[in-house]
Amino acid sequence: MKRISEYKKLFGVEKEIDLKFLKKSYRNLVKEWHPDKFQNGDALQEEAEMISRKVIDGYHFLVSIAPETKEKNLPAYTETISNSAISDYNHKGLLLEITFTDGTTYEYFGITKKVYQKMINAGNLNRFAKRSIYPNATYRKSKRILEEA
Repeated sequence: MKRISEYKKLFGVEKEIDLKFLKKSYRNLVKEWHPDKFQNGDALQEEAEMISRKVIDGYHFLVSIAPETKEKNLPAYTETISNSAISDYNHKGLLLEITFTDGTTYEYFGITKKVYQKMINAGNLNRFAKRSIYPNATYRKSKRILEEA
């Protein structure tokens, strides 16, 4: 959740993520902090490179959790959580990463250690996740393992 707040603050997003506003803000920040704007040896060149990377990462991250993106990807997400079992999971801080048997991996934000402990102690991981994690947590698709034919 800290990551989400940090990126929202960077782009000036107050509540819901609006893709048009986000894109405009992204373009302005890239123009302002593009490393090529600074000459070799300029004290701000290294800072510009760091901020530029952060802006790019933040933009892609916020686009992935935007309501419009989630709505567009809802059928695939519903298919995954309905028909694929959990094959692997990893919890770090407030981030829970779940990999499904179809090879898709989703990140769930705001999952406390208490909820994670309840999940791993549950008799059925899939049932617990469907009731307690999927409907309540902010999520994004993080990667998909490509299967070779």
